[in-house]
Amino acid sequence: MRILVVDDDAMAAELAGAVIEEMGHEAVLAGDAGEARARLEADPGIRAVVSDLHMPGQSGLELFAWLGESGRAVPFILLTGDDPAAFRLREPRLAACLLKDFTLEETLPEVLGAVLGGRGGC
Repeated sequence: MRILVVDDDAMAAELAGAVIEEMGHEAVLAGDAGEARARLEADPGIRAVVSDLHMPGQSGLELFAWLGESGRAVPFILLTGDDPAAFRLREPRLAACLLKDFTLEETLPEVLGAVLGGRGGC
């Protein structure tokens, strides 16, 4: 399964991509929301998005809103250094919202597995 990772921090994107690949999925990397939109438009095989919240130009939440407006329904996991619960309350349609910290190597596979298995989670 192809999963799009969107992050302007190349090291963070590579870390999330490595976690996704360790789960047996293919990670597709994008450096910002504009690149992510282009990849989503060009590749209907992308089955989920893992995106940083704070990026230059367009935020992860703005990318999520665009995705909904485009009619493409794929699970969207938001990564943030802020309180994830606040963003989950603000946008309950998110599949999940995770704290982007040193625990991501443990939390991302757990939540992504739940989301892809249809259970969702935050």
